[in-house]
Parts: sequence; structure tokens; C-alpha cells
Amino acid sequence: MVSLQATLPAATGAVAAPRLQLIWTDPVSGRQGYAVIDRLVRGVASGGLRMRDGCTLDEVRGLAAGMTRKEALHYDPASRYIPLGGAKGGIDCSPHDPRARAILTRFVDGVRFLIERHWTTGEDLGLRQDTLDDVVAELGLDSSIQAIYPLLDDAAGARARLAAAFAIDVDGVSLPELVGGLGVAESALTALDHAGLPYRSARAVVQGFGSMGGATARYLARAGVCVVALADAHGVIVNPAGLDVERLLLTRDPLGGIDRGQLRPGDTEAPGSAWLDIDCEVLVPAAVSYCIDTRDQARVSARFVVEAANMPTLPAAEAGLSARGVHVIPDFVANSATNAWWWWTLFGDIGADAAQAERKVRDSMRRIVTDMLTDAGQHGVSVRTAAQATVERKLAAIDERFGQRPASS
Repeated sequence: MVSLQATLPAATGAVAAPRLQLIWTDPVSGRQGYAVIDRLVRGVASGGLRMRDGCTLDEVRGLAAGMTRKEALHYDPASRYIPLGGAKGGIDCSPHDPRARAILTRFVDGVRFLIERHWTTGEDLGLRQDTLDDVVAELGLDSSIQAIYPLLDDAAGARARLAAAFAIDVDGVSLPELVGGLGVAESALTALDHAGLPYRSARAVVQGFGSMGGATARYLARAGVCVVALADAHGVIVNPAGLDVERLLLTRDPLGGIDRGQLRPGDTEAPGSAWLDIDCEVLVPAAVSYCIDTRDQARVSARFVVEAANMPTLPAAEAGLSARGVHVIPDFVANSATNAWWWWTLFGDIGADAAQAERKVRDSMRRIVTDMLTDAGQHGVSVRTAAQATVERKLAAIDERFGQRPASS
């Protein structure tokens, strides 16, 4: 069963009600799924699909609004890639539930009319891209991003280029699993540079060791930052002298679980909640939403909280952190590189090449984060406020160039 609610767009701004929100009820299990289109550009919106026990419509609505910001943030009128609108999907089901695959299949089938024409989607929390691709193929859909194909000058060539990029392996990890975390790491490194903190005197704690957290830890460690703690679903691994990130990365399970058999002398285990108490300069929440609340923020010792996960810091907690001089690099900035990389590659701004991807991600994220930190300092506002002001300017420019098309067009 599907319940739809459509809303008319506001004239301007990024805080309008969503264009469309959908509630799906699985006829077999009773579990619910949600799809929200926050905004359309040229009739299309972009955003991943997550699976987690307890996922809500409010959560998906907030994530879709965040996708609007991520898309707009990378708007460059000189690029081939023209940002899309923002969207998101979520299914209230644990990915470990034995029924998860069947529920996912029925959800995708239930919302196929959106995927066919208006919503490009991909992996998110609790869902791997290869699983989604298999489900899409089983249902006879062309691709989870097929809605974008009419916007391409050479759809066949673009698809071949993206497929080639997805096949690239970088030191044992696929390129698509690395680009997002590379963007997060570059955001953190830019923040350290802005504060005048040498990388080799900086310590990092990363909560979550999946695609985003694992790649973030890799690139921080390779830059010389000491990664002193990693958290997964089973607890926290700690070593004040630094963890062997590469060893743990290449032996983790598909959902980011750390193999405790790979721990070295000096590596210790701590409870899952301990990640907030470990002294560091860079704290990276890279797993779940809403994991830093008003009480938790007092435990944070970091100079920078770099949001690799979506919506990990509650607004009141962020206010408390800011009052203590802790800068939060918001999710729609720090973790925007995965989405941008897909479209840079598909539209042809870069080729199917790891070096090109790394250079583009690093250059774009360094420029964006430097501008945000500079604006925040000059105007005495938070990094989030400075970033949102940039988003609003770019949304206005996108609207002026393209306008908006209704979801029924």
C-alpha cells in the first residue's frame, strides 16, 4: 500500500516543504518505507536509499532536504554536471533481518514509478549498491539512476564510463567506496590547515567503519593524522599510538564490522559509547543519525566534528559545541563528494580514472570548506550557517537558469 502527499513548492529558498512524500506499507511484513522528493531540477532528484530499524518519515524528509543542499553546493555553471534536486528513501527494517532483501524488493517495486522518471538513488546506511543493483535488475528496471538518462547527451557513453569507474580498485577497495570518505577526510584536513594544526600532531576518532568511515580513516591516516579509535556496531577499538587502519580496512566485513582477530598488541576494546570520550582533534561520526545529543556534546573534546553520517548532531547539541569553540563541518558539506563524484563521472567532467577522481574531490572539497570556514570567521556565524548561505545563493542561480518542473511532468 502506498500513501502519497504532494506539496506545492515555495517560491525560493531551501526550507520549503517537500515536493512529494510517500509512505509505503509492505503487504507481507507490515514494515513501512518512505520516499521524499524535496526538490526537482529539470524534473529529477537525487538521493540514496537506507535500511535501518526505526527509520521514520521525518528522518527521510530531513535527509532529502540535505540532498538538496549537497546538490546545490557543487553547482558550477561551467561544468557539464548540472545539480539535480534532492530526494531520499528509507525502509524501517534492519539490514540484518532475514526478510530484508524481500522487503527491499517489494519497496523498490512499489516506488518504481519514481525511480523510472524522477528519483535517482543508490546505496546508503544499511544498503550496499550491489544489492540494490541486483534488485533493480530482478524487477526489470534499467538502473537505479535511470531517471537521469534523458538529461545526458550520450547516455550509452556516460553509462559505460560510470560502469568502468565502478570497476576501479584502489589498494584493495573499490573507488566508489572511497570517494565519499576522501571528501570527509579532505574536509577535516582543510579544517586543520585553517586552524594551523599540523596533521602529525592531530588525533582522529571515527565512529563507523563502513564505506564512509573506512575511507575517511584511510585518508586521514595516509595524511599523517593519528587515528586513535574506530567504532563499529560491536564496540570501539582504541590505541593512543594509532591503529593500523589499512589492516583493519582490508579485513572488515561487508557492513563495516572490524575483525577483532586482526588487532595488534596495544589495541584495546572499549564499549560502543566510549567513542565520544576519547581525546582527539577530529571527531568523525560516520555511522548513524542523531548520535550526538545535548548531553553527549559535553563529552566531546575535539576541535572539529566532521559529519560523515547524515544528521548525526542534534541542533541543540551543535549549539552547545559551538559555544565551547568546537566547529561542526555539516554533513551536507563534508559528505557530499560521493554524490558529486557519480555525476562528475556520468556527465563527463572526469573520466573513469582514480587519479582524476581524487584530484577533483580534493580540489572541490578544499575550496568549499575553506570558503565556509572563512565566511564563518568573517561574519561570526557557524560553519553550517555560512554553508547554508552559499547553498541558498546557488539554489537561486539554479532556479534562474532552469526553474522547477512539477513531479507530474
